[in-house]
Amino acid sequence: MSYMIDTQELPQVVIVTGMSGAGRTEASHIFEDLGYYCVDNLPAQLIPSLVDTYLAGPDEDRRRLAIVCDARSGQYLNTLEQQLAYLDQQAIDYRILFLDANDDKLVARYKSSRRRHPLCADGTSIAAGIQRERALLMPLRDRADFVLNTTEMLPQDLRRNLGQLFASQSERRGLSVTVYSFGFKHGAPADADLVMDVRFLPNPYYDPNMRYLTGLDAPVRDFVMFQDETVKFLRKWEDLLDVVMPGYVAEGKQQLAIAVGCTGGQHRSVALAEATGDYLKSKGYRVSVAHRDLEKAQRKTGGQE
Repeated sequence: MSYMIDTQELPQVVIVTGMSGAGRTEASHIFEDLGYYCVDNLPAQLIPSLVDTYLAGPDEDRRRLAIVCDARSGQYLNTLEQQLAYLDQQAIDYRILFLDANDDKLVARYKSSRRRHPLCADGTSIAAGIQRERALLMPLRDRADFVLNTTEMLPQDLRRNLGQLFASQSERRGLSVTVYSFGFKHGAPADADLVMDVRFLPNPYYDPNMRYLTGLDAPVRDFVMFQDETVKFLRKWEDLLDVVMPGYVAEGKQQLAIAVGCTGGQHRSVALAEATGDYLKSKGYRVSVAHRDLEKAQRKTGGQE
């Protein structure tokens, strides 16, 4: 893609429009994931009121706006030029994004979705409705800042393109990662995308001096981290992360949960969850580290870690 918005000058408002079936709904979801406040199928005449109300709010509640406005608005779409002129007069920084696709692809998408095209209310064919819509939207397409043809795009391709255009640099790096430790004896995690079982590593539990410490304490951390088995494991674990993490980013994943488990969630898993979080932070990911069963394990005076 040859055009790009300076990430320091992202627009306050994005008007999302285009052909029905070209991906507007998917685009709305993507904008929400990018932190925009999204409004779908808004009549054009309401745009000034929405923008004025939004900009009058406190700064801490203010997000960028993405407004989907298209042929579903019917006759109200005819006032869009007037509403855009109002935004110009108010010095509102906005961009117009037009989503398009080849006619045969639009027909195929409508047939597969079994939904009625918005301009086929009088019983005309989908193809005829598409031609009506093209004629209606042509002036808007001509003045659009960005035109994306989604004919050959998968959802992740659209996400990547919109991220390049409308995400800040930190949002592009984007993926939010949670790394947490857990104990298998308290139940396997249900929400993790990746689960690593580290029960094969030497267990500090069997040393009475470390039994009631945790993986956050230096003696336990050092015991776990300086084992030959751990050193070998970490090398391979980090290699795996180096492969899968860019793949998750490329697929447009917004949140990732990595669970590291030992028997009780007190010693080995805690130390290695911390190490995993540190490694991912060093690679530029946004990471939080938590310990699901640590409090529960600390209350125990018996039983194996």
